[in-house]
Amino acid sequence: MIDPRNYVVPETLKDGTEVTIRAIRAEDGARILEAFNALDRESIYRRFFSPKKELSDAELRQLTEVDSSQVSALVVTTQKDGVETLLGGGRYAIEGGEWPQSAELAFLTRGAYRRQGIASLLLCHLILLAREAGLSRLEADVLADNQSMLNVFRRSGLPITQRRGGNVVHVTLALGDPSLARSASGMGEPDRCPDRRL
Repeated sequence: MIDPRNYVVPETLKDGTEVTIRAIRAEDGARILEAFNALDRESIYRRFFSPKKELSDAELRQLTEVDSSQVSALVVTTQKDGVETLLGGGRYAIEGGEWPQSAELAFLTRGAYRRQGIASLLLCHLILLAREAGLSRLEADVLADNQSMLNVFRRSGLPITQRRGGNVVHVTLALGDPSLARSASGMGEPDRCPDRRL
């Protein structure tokens, strides 16, 4: 069993930077604010679909104080001289009623660390958590000009459907039967991401 509240996995970015992918914590508020203030306008617009200058206290609580039965939220951090820096984050929020099958995805990466595979790593780990939670699909709304994020989904190795409405593409990733996922992946450790194609 994977515990999403205490999820911690070491990973390595494309440039060799050693990072940790872990569950977000309530005390991450200051790191989230620091990371948000370092974002460029394009990153903010692609995440929130509108300009945004700051995070409110309520938004910060929503990001850091999650109900793990409904939301899996991961951050990517690196350590330097004993200081932890947040490089990006990803989450899914479960939708639906008593027996939900779907969750909505969202990602954000600091501009200086784009194209280092952060979103792909986060997606891979969120797929593991979603399958463990018994979900059958993950969905996301992506701006049509955000080809880098659309490519992350296309390279996931999962069956994908895309539906465009205006300047937004709705993406659905089919997870398959969660009970078969672990045996099919051949992974040895339940908390490691097995699909290195991402």
